[in-house]
Amino acid sequence: MRYLNGCTFAFMSPRGFTRKEEWKRSLRLMVESTGCDTVILPVGALQDHAYSTKVDYLTPDVMSMDDVRAVAEEVHRLGLHLVIKAMVNCRDGYWRAYIRFFDTYVPTEPTWQQWFESYDEFVVELARTAQEVGAEMFCLGCEMVGADHRADEWRELARRVRQVYTGPLTYNCDKFQEHHVTWWDAVDAISSSGYYPIDQLEEHFRRVEEVAEKFGKPFFFMESGCPSREGSEYVPNNWSFGGEQSNAAQERWYKAYTEALLNHPRIRGCVWWDWSAVRLYPIESAPTNNGYCVYGKPAEKVLQAYSRAIAQRESK
Repeated sequence: MRYLNGCTFAFMSPRGFTRKEEWKRSLRLMVESTGCDTVILPVGALQDHAYSTKVDYLTPDVMSMDDVRAVAEEVHRLGLHLVIKAMVNCRDGYWRAYIRFFDTYVPTEPTWQQWFESYDEFVVELARTAQEVGAEMFCLGCEMVGADHRADEWRELARRVRQVYTGPLTYNCDKFQEHHVTWWDAVDAISSSGYYPIDQLEEHFRRVEEVAEKFGKPFFFMESGCPSREGSEYVPNNWSFGGEQSNAAQERWYKAYTEALLNHPRIRGCVWWDWSAVRLYPIESAPTNNGYCVYGKPAEKVLQAYSRAIAQRESK
């Protein structure tokens, strides 16, 4: 597997965001700032709550397939690689990992079958577009912890996607879940959200390598990153952690994480979270911004050095 040095772009951008030109500038800044060679485009459908069975990808809150086509065209014009990732989010703010239904049928209660029928429609349509635009890889879903155990449904979804998309498939499981997914045989690469604490990197990097070896698949981190908040290097997955703004904490985490990646070449890449297409903060705000984005922050230089090291190593 080609080493994947990526960054997530345009998460939760609304339908029609590509009609304006500002997103192209943001995309160029992302590549210049991080040195990434791969753009991960997440298309996040919406459902009302964690027990809703309707997955809506035609709402104005979700980018359209025309937006996907526009981003793909610009990505390829810039000579970059493209991975398209299917996601689903809850409108009420609950994390997608909590989407879950009864495993045994109960009259009047929503069912897994109803949910997968709706989710599959969205994913297959997105996969069809991924084939059209020449995406290098397609991701079936993201951090669906409550649904990970439904192996038969995920295998059926992978089978349906392969009917319309001929490239490699992956699934982005959540952190700490790599060894719980039983259906990695249905995809071509294993990936996860690697938001691991700075003092536990070696432990978890070795663990995911063992999972990859067990299934005979390449592994990469489809998401990873750390906010600019004091203490976030120990809880990088916590969006709401209330530490004081600290670019130094983010820099410490990125230094440790990229060093660990370079020391584990069997891990075939990492995708940084994240970069906005239409809401990128002005660079003057970098000293006070406490989010995940590295734009204008010290961690930016860390990623540039990492990108150079990866390019040099992989060219040998």
